[in-house]
Amino acid sequence: MQDFVAIDFETANSERSSVCSVGIVVVREGEIVQKQYALIQPEPNYYNFHNTRVHGLSAKDTENAAVFSRVWEDIAPLIGDLPLVAHNSAFDESCLKAVFRVYQMDYPDYPFFDTLKMARKALPKLENHQLHTVAAECGYDLTQHHHALADAEACAWIALQLG
Repeated sequence: MQDFVAIDFETANSERSSVCSVGIVVVREGEIVQKQYALIQPEPNYYNFHNTRVHGLSAKDTENAAVFSRVWEDIAPLIGDLPLVAHNSAFDESCLKAVFRVYQMDYPDYPFFDTLKMARKALPKLENHQLHTVAAECGYDLTQHHHALADAEACAWIALQLG
């Protein structure tokens, strides 16, 4: 994998459409060429305790943030026709599809690759295949785990090492 966009979402609550932050890392010819992070006013706009405990974001953080459709206007051109890569891509892909539905946007059928699956195949003896464990095994120090941009960067690093 030499050309792709690593992506990570954090959600405000148990609804997949409640994305409250996104991080993307654009990789071309095996090099990180661009990073972008955005807070998003989630839909629905409420936070549960569990999600806030995981990523540290609350309604106060996103009360003045742009809604997803506006944020995606800036991100979509960066993705272009590149494939998306995520750790446990089923989660991030389901978030993306859900929020596209909420905003009645046409979903462009992004191809997704999963670094969790890559890691399970390439590193079967790890104690677990959580993002921070795999990132450490691949030489990436994920000190800000559950920050969307840090997680996307860790994912990009893993994809470059294992892809």
